[in-house]
Order: sequence, then structure tokens, then C-alpha cells
Amino acid sequence: MTKLEGKKIALLGSRKIEEISKIVENLGGVAISRPAQGTSLCIDTKLKEHINRITSGEFDWVLFTTGIGVETLHKTALEMGRGEEFIHVLQNTGIAARGYKTVNMLKKWGVTPQVRDDDGSTAGLIRRMGDFSLENKKVALQLHGDPAPKLIQWLDEQKAQYEEVLPYIHNPPEAEVMEMLLSELLEEDLDAAVFTSTPQVRNLIQFAHEKGAENQLKKAFAEKVIALAVGKVTAQALYDQGIERVIFPEHERMGSAIVELSNYYQRNSGE
Repeated sequence: MTKLEGKKIALLGSRKIEEISKIVENLGGVAISRPAQGTSLCIDTKLKEHINRITSGEFDWVLFTTGIGVETLHKTALEMGRGEEFIHVLQNTGIAARGYKTVNMLKKWGVTPQVRDDDGSTAGLIRRMGDFSLENKKVALQLHGDPAPKLIQWLDEQKAQYEEVLPYIHNPPEAEVMEMLLSELLEEDLDAAVFTSTPQVRNLIQFAHEKGAENQLKKAFAEKVIALAVGKVTAQALYDQGIERVIFPEHERMGSAIVELSNYYQRNSGE
């Protein structure tokens, strides 16, 4: 019997659904797409201005926080006819990166970060940046669809001159999809829900709260449905919302998370 045989697993992300579904199906499970967040690119005049400033070498450091952020900035630079310049400047600028997707995206262009987090988190990135002085340094901070209060507070404390760069924002999820997802979770039609970002956690809890079903939702996660997080940061968001049974891999990888889930079921198959 395959490890996820007969298990119905909801995928709450909106990116790389086909790839993740394939991993689930290869392990015998049934993948159901229920996106609990939307992402919208912010390719506007402000973003183009930031790309011009980065490409002109204005910044001493660029702090990247997501792979999609790096990708969006590069694509926009290409559309502006400044793609090669953009990469060349990054290769010769102080680069800090949070998350393995961010690091992998930069590696495609031969850019190796001087600093990267030790655990996939903003706190981990700040810890590693401790060896460098940013006082009076010009820093471009790529935001990841949400404000980054910890990074901004830290940059203020460092007396850095920073500029916030916003390549995309998180849109609210579709109400119909959330209605379906909440119903399936409460009726225990699902065996697991896969969270790939903190906005998905926030959106689901907020939707359940608005429907007066927050306690029922937490009960479903405690008794039947497994909450699977892609990594420690998303797992912490679930813990913070009062969901206590959370499965997540040691290293933030989607494939590793699905394998972790299958191993969980295998370990507990005799219960």
C-alpha cells in the first residue's frame, strides 16, 4: 500500500499546483486545489524606478525575501531592456537572501548571496546579517506581499538608509473557494491541508472567524485533519493561531513536506 493511499489532501497555495499534485499522486493520494491566497504583480512606475536605481548601482545591499520577488524584478528589468545590467549589478552588490527558493533563483544568474538565513525565517536572516554593519548604507528591501516590520525595525536600529521594494501583493482569496474549503474541513472530508505561506493561514482563520466557525475549524485540525506546513515559518503561523498539531519538514521544501506527511501516516497507521 502506498503511503498516502486514499488520503484527500487540499493544496492551499496557488503556485506550482501541478508539480505538488504530482508528488501527492505518486504517493497514492488525491490532491485538491483550494487556493487560499491570490498574488498580484505590482509592475508599476514605482517598481520600474526601483529597478533603475538598483541597476544604476545606487544600493550597497539588496535584501531579497522571496523567489517570486527576485523573479518578478528580473522579468521587469528584462522588459525594460536592463536585464543584463540588473544581473551584473547584483553580482557586484551585497546580497542577502531569505529562503531556499530565493537563493536558487539568484544562483540561476550566478549570484551568490553573501548572507542567507539559517532556518528560512526573517529572524534567521537578521541573525546572519549581524556580522555586517549597515550604518549609513543604502539598502533595497524586497517586500513579500506583506509588510516586514521585523526587518524594518532592524534596519532602523542599524541606521541603514533603506528603500522598500514591492514587486507583488497578496490579494484576498475567492470567497467561493474558501466556502468550499471550510465546508470540507469542518465536515472532515479532507485528511490534510497543505499551507505554503503565512497569508494562507491568516486568510483561512479569518474566513472561519467571520463565519463563526473558528473553534470548529481548530477542532477539525485537532481531531482529523492534518495541518502540513512547507517550513518552520508557516508552521509557526499555524501555532500562533492555536492549531497545535502541525507537520513540517526540517528543510523548507515542498517535496520534503509531502514526504514528511506520508511518513507521519506510515508511523501512525497502526493507531
